[in-house]
Amino acid sequence: MVAEGDSSTEVVVSNEHGLHARPAAKVVGVAQRFDAKVTLTNLTTGKGPVDAGSLSMVATLNAQQGHRLRISASGPEADVAVATLSALADRGFDDLPSEAGTADATPVRAGRSGSGLDVAVGPAIVADQDVDLSGYQAGDVDVERQRAKDGMRVAEEQLTALRDETAKTVGAAEASIFDAQLALLGDVMVQDAVFRAITQGEDKSAPDAWKAALDAVAADFEGLDDPYQRERAQDVRSVRDRVLRALVGTAAGGDLAAGGGPGGGDHAAAGVLVVRELDAATAAGVDAERIVGIAVRAAGTTGHGVIVARSRGIPVITGIGDVVVPAGAVVGFDARAHEFVVGPADGGERLRAVVRGRAGEREAALAEAERPAVTLDGTTIAVFANVGSVQDAADARGADGSGLVRTEVLFGERRVAPTVEEQVEVFRAIAAALHGKSITIRTWDIGGDKPLAFLPQEREANPFLGERGIRVFRRRPELLRDQLTAICRVAAETPVQVMFPMVTTAEEVAWARAELAALKPPEGLKVGIMIEVPAAALRITTLAAGLDFVSIGSNDLTQYTTATDRGNSAVAGLADGLDPAVLQLIDRVVRGVPDGVEVAVCGDLASDPDAAVLLAGLGVHELSAVGPQVPVIKARLRQTDLAEAATHAAASLAMPSATAVRAQL
Repeated sequence: MVAEGDSSTEVVVSNEHGLHARPAAKVVGVAQRFDAKVTLTNLTTGKGPVDAGSLSMVATLNAQQGHRLRISASGPEADVAVATLSALADRGFDDLPSEAGTADATPVRAGRSGSGLDVAVGPAIVADQDVDLSGYQAGDVDVERQRAKDGMRVAEEQLTALRDETAKTVGAAEASIFDAQLALLGDVMVQDAVFRAITQGEDKSAPDAWKAALDAVAADFEGLDDPYQRERAQDVRSVRDRVLRALVGTAAGGDLAAGGGPGGGDHAAAGVLVVRELDAATAAGVDAERIVGIAVRAAGTTGHGVIVARSRGIPVITGIGDVVVPAGAVVGFDARAHEFVVGPADGGERLRAVVRGRAGEREAALAEAERPAVTLDGTTIAVFANVGSVQDAADARGADGSGLVRTEVLFGERRVAPTVEEQVEVFRAIAAALHGKSITIRTWDIGGDKPLAFLPQEREANPFLGERGIRVFRRRPELLRDQLTAICRVAAETPVQVMFPMVTTAEEVAWARAELAALKPPEGLKVGIMIEVPAAALRITTLAAGLDFVSIGSNDLTQYTTATDRGNSAVAGLADGLDPAVLQLIDRVVRGVPDGVEVAVCGDLASDPDAAVLLAGLGVHELSAVGPQVPVIKARLRQTDLAEAATHAAASLAMPSATAVRAQL
């Protein structure tokens, strides 16, 4: 146990994924600058105190968004150390957001970026093997200690070069990933474990010592609650393998741009890289002109490697599993269709045609982004954009407005609740960025994996089944009233809709509407609810009575219907929005709403062009997608025969699986 000091303060973790590796590295860097012993204690969980100068301790403190931390210090510079770390916390630990977010992320730099698509085909470059230590000849203790230092030095030099190159070619947020890896290499506790093992262990070699020490840290990460933080274990293993390769003299992982790779093979030819996990070093180092796509055996889309690869416009598919992939065999994937094939009978020609088609589709869609989405039979489908910032709204080319303004994202960094005036200012800016088109403002959507720093919640054993959305504000109505006041003021100036999230019962709807009515909303303000739980879909006729619209949140509806957490790689494949059970609930909502109530979809399904056509066939005439997908979805809908789409949609309801549904899209 680490003792706490005399100088201390308390802060709230505000950044989305808590103290994961990158912000933890910043904490460590600050703590090590001062002549003081600094500790952190997670007051929310009771874990700690831990040494703030150790990345392995800070990053595995399990400090998540909304958690309260005590910063304590003792020593000559204790006060200034605490003050500096408190200021860092007030800035969200300088946790820069990544530019990546979708499989269609815009390439960052010409010459260093990929196609920006979600499909790829080529010969397999298989690099999913462990570092071969069988030929390593161990020396005596002094020799192994020196080799351990040399391996660390080489890894440090490589990571520094990768960080600097990534900052130039990708971005600062992605480059900071390597600062975290460098901090892990310099972690005194990790180094102590390595050298202690060499000195005290029987016949302990430098590779064995480094492997054992970093495997232990990776195991600590994998035991954390948050899925995003658990995925940081792959960054630890990336550092481990880099040191091991330095010790055995093989090519460094992530140096594919230079022709070497995780397996030390020749990657001069173009192809699809197949890896067990995609670490950030590999993603940053691959030559995107030769590596046309990356297939990852592990599931999960929030790993640093996936973020970096998609920032560079490199097509990525995750969760391909243990399928046998011979080196050099033609492989291909379509991430949109969740398809990965080995040795296709046509040699990959079908997927090459898909690549050509997607590239042309994107160019053509961007050229006509401002045209309305009118189907071949003359039906107009409104295509809105989901926004979490004013910049999102400004970047939403061709959007008919915003079908989802995420207020908990807009103000998620705040330590105190925003005032009515502050909310009005931001809502006005979003409306202006969309040129006065309608915006749909979702009231505070808190709970589950979306805490608000200014509204701490008690820890729940199962937060996704606990106090979420509207449930929270029946206990804290003053915060909702402030937000509704701001919405009413903006609605008097520009077209606005308001919707309440995580609604389950008619009583909740009645309460929310009464809170709004008490504020005397302006005429024209439309009111709706989100349909995110099966109970709401099943009683839609009652819930939607008297409303103007409902919006189906397909992400949560999918998770609750299939009882799966998409952040859990063990079951992520089951959380498929095209599962016929989910589609049946969407169909029930469309058919069950009272006359005059519009039905929209604002989850991931609405961002998938194929699924968008299916949704239109089910009768959904309003979609809200991620901004970059809006032009592509509008273009696809313009080519749609709605009667034909309705026939396919009806057939999908009786299909046995999401795979079967996707096959007929």
